[in-house]
Amino acid sequence: MGQKAHPLSVRLGVIETWNSRWYARHEFAKQLHEDIRIREHIRKELGYAAISKIEIERTPNRIRIILKTARPGVIIGRKGQEIERLTADFAKMTGRDTPDIKIDVEEVKHPQIDAQLIAENVSFQLVRRVAFRRAMKKAIQTAMARGAQGIKIKVGGRLAGAEIARKETYHEGKVPLQTFRADVQYGFSEAQTTYGTIGVKVWVYKGEVLGPSREGREQEIKDRIKGATRERSEEGLPTKQTDAWSSDELFSGQKRPRRGRGTGPRDASRMRS
Repeated sequence: MGQKAHPLSVRLGVIETWNSRWYARHEFAKQLHEDIRIREHIRKELGYAAISKIEIERTPNRIRIILKTARPGVIIGRKGQEIERLTADFAKMTGRDTPDIKIDVEEVKHPQIDAQLIAENVSFQLVRRVAFRRAMKKAIQTAMARGAQGIKIKVGGRLAGAEIARKETYHEGKVPLQTFRADVQYGFSEAQTTYGTIGVKVWVYKGEVLGPSREGREQEIKDRIKGATRERSEEGLPTKQTDAWSSDELFSGQKRPRRGRGTGPRDASRMRS
């Protein structure tokens, strides 16, 4: 009890997809290890490039690496030199030919509301000795001004050089952690300060992204009931509703009261006899 699920893993298959998309029957462990090494290499070599997400797709003869970043020009380099260098590194790492490695760079349109980029920005400011409360509040204000519906930032460690490590949390708006259709992004980064490591966690809520509203679903079900009633009427079948709940009460949450014993017409005839 009291534990929180990871915002990405709990929504896989609902509104999120896997960061590694491939299938392997016999070499699963080997390819998984390659993915981990590729991600670590990118984070190490391009830690300054504001990379939000790294996605890897595999076919039997090819590896496609998708880098989502707020600074695509830094990753591509002059005349594509950085891309060529990364491609050569990954070909050597995986034992493949250079043409079998493809790197695509996609730009993040709104980095101010990207959870991973916010976490990296806050950790960068902590390394530069900016007050942690100031960095957190500024990130929250910027995200809410850019259209985020809610944001929560948590930092933990020897804050402001304190001797005892602690955690502090700031949030604004709403962040529904248990709603599957809620688009909640999660980001994590570490700040290596002179006092030790400070962890930064960020949750950003951007709104619901799955299915119509509740009112729309109610109206859709009512329309279906009316359509079914019309079809039964055209076919000459009985259309009287015998269910204890009517269509209008389907979403009201209150059950229609039934008549008590001895008050119906059948019971009244029994009483007279």
